[in-house]
Amino acid sequence: MAKSMMDRDMLKVLYSEEQIKARIQEMGDELYEQFKDRNPLFLGVLKGSFIFMADIVRACQIKSDIEFIAVSSYQNGTSSSGVVQITHDLQQDITDREIIVIEDILDSGNTLYFLKNYFMTKGAKSVTVVTLLDKPSRRVKPVKADMAGFEVPDEFVVGYGLDYAQQYRNMPYIGVLKPEVYSK
Repeated sequence: MAKSMMDRDMLKVLYSEEQIKARIQEMGDELYEQFKDRNPLFLGVLKGSFIFMADIVRACQIKSDIEFIAVSSYQNGTSSSGVVQITHDLQQDITDREIIVIEDILDSGNTLYFLKNYFMTKGAKSVTVVTLLDKPSRRVKPVKADMAGFEVPDEFVVGYGLDYAQQYRNMPYIGVLKPEVYSK
């Protein structure tokens, strides 16, 4: 298989495609045990969660439906602005639904703190947060993942849905972006 030109922009690989696949299956098995007799709504936070969302819903094999919401707090930067804006809202009523929020990374916590409160005010019965990556060193809001795939260091990570300026989402692994790429 040909190497990607994007590989040159990586400082290192944190988690390989194989490691990610194995961890997602473990998480899917856990979600199956927790929700097998219920009908939760998987709610993906766009754009970053789309690859993880597809894989986690297939891995858990429970009767459920899906929804997406799009928010913005980075505006093509490398850190959250702290202001969360909904750019694509829910398309269905979530009253009395058990929500499983699927996120690519829990970083500052601004987005998930906002979304958990937003979903509860919309009438959700419960909100379970599932994130592929957890970066607790950057947390500024009091929010925790109910389930996290991997803990990552305080480095700028991309791949497997995570981006820098809308690039690198399609890489099959999680890598650390070289600082010279985003400090231009």
